[in-house]
Amino acid sequence: MDNAQAALERLKEGNRRFVNHLRSAEVLLSQLRRGELVKGQKPFAIVLGCSDSRVPAEIVFDQGLGDLFVIRVAGNIVAPSQVGSVEFAAEAFGTRLVVVMGHTSCGAIDVTLDVIENPQAPRSPNLLSIVDRVRPSIESLVHTELAKDRSRLIREAVRANVRASVNHLRHGSRMLEKLVLEDGLRVVGAEYSLESGEVDFFES
Repeated sequence: MDNAQAALERLKEGNRRFVNHLRSAEVLLSQLRRGELVKGQKPFAIVLGCSDSRVPAEIVFDQGLGDLFVIRVAGNIVAPSQVGSVEFAAEAFGTRLVVVMGHTSCGAIDVTLDVIENPQAPRSPNLLSIVDRVRPSIESLVHTELAKDRSRLIREAVRANVRASVNHLRHGSRMLEKLVLEDGLRVVGAEYSLESGEVDFFES
């Protein structure tokens, strides 16, 4: 199993291939391993990403069957089920890299900003359950100079939301916090650009 840094490099290399319209031969042949994977899996990275149809982690990182443990939810939010899914993969498979990946022009961010600006508009309670997870990390941005530039506001809000999700995973689970401190687990944020196809990792 790759350590966190090696896993991160694999993702970066895969994204470079994707941006350059290349595919790894190993990835293309991964379907031949389907029978082998029935016996078990050893994903080298966990990716918590947005449900947006334009951001499939396996394709963005040019990975094949069995390579990534992917959790997708609108707004790449962290709720108990997402935390539990990360805990499961980290413990069961020994995976030591977790990537929270947001993306430019995120609809969940846009909707959350709309709710903040127009609180009286009717909304689905289920949609609001997502908005309520995103809102705390981005609400303060609406009251800054960013409010004058919608596209820049959304860009900063996407990154703030990713950082909040990373922080929640690092400090909202005793199991994950222990793995970070004692066993090499690493949780990093990232932003996928719909325009370029590039993934920008937040290394700090």
